Amino acid sequence: MKHFLFASALLFSLSAQAKLPAPVMDDAAKAKAAEAKAKADHGNKVGAYKLCQWQDKAASAYFKNASTAGKTVKPPVATAPCVDPGPFVPPVAASAAPKS
Repeated sequence: MKHFLFASALLFSLSAQAKLPAPVMDDAAKAKAAEAKAKADHGNKVGAYKLCQWQDKAASAYFKNASTAGKTVKPPVATAPCVDPGPFVPPVAASAAPKS
């Protein structure tokens, strides 16, 4: 009985590993996928911006507290300023653009 269960599980797992054909996407699905990717990318940019702001705030608090405590600290390393990504703007599809 155990051998039968093992053999059937093995057969099932081998058949599940068969290569499936790539899904066919129409233009609407491609546009929706592109918009979802753009939203995710924008969300990552917003997260990086907020992280940059918090890091600047933590660094300034550290230097302020260190100077009031009389500790000597190395000068801060110059970094790029935080860049606000602005509001999300959906990408313009090439097919939706008016043709002249």
